[in-house]
Amino acid sequence: MGLDIRLPLGLLFTIIGVLLAGYGLLGDKAIYARSLGINMNLWWGLAMLVFGVATLFLARRRSAR
Repeated sequence: MGLDIRLPLGLLFTIIGVLLAGYGLLGDKAIYARSLGINMNLWWGLAMLVFGVATLFLARRRSAR
């Protein structure tokens, strides 16, 4: 069975990570007062982006075999 879920999940996490990190970079800084000034959108967007890219890397490495 050739079903590999890593490719669509990697794309999903990469796209959402880019959107969330972009919102964190370009959004209003006043909304982060409740989180002690920590830009949670940026940090979680970067975490999702790293996870998505790693998942895509693993999917591509598996398909190359």
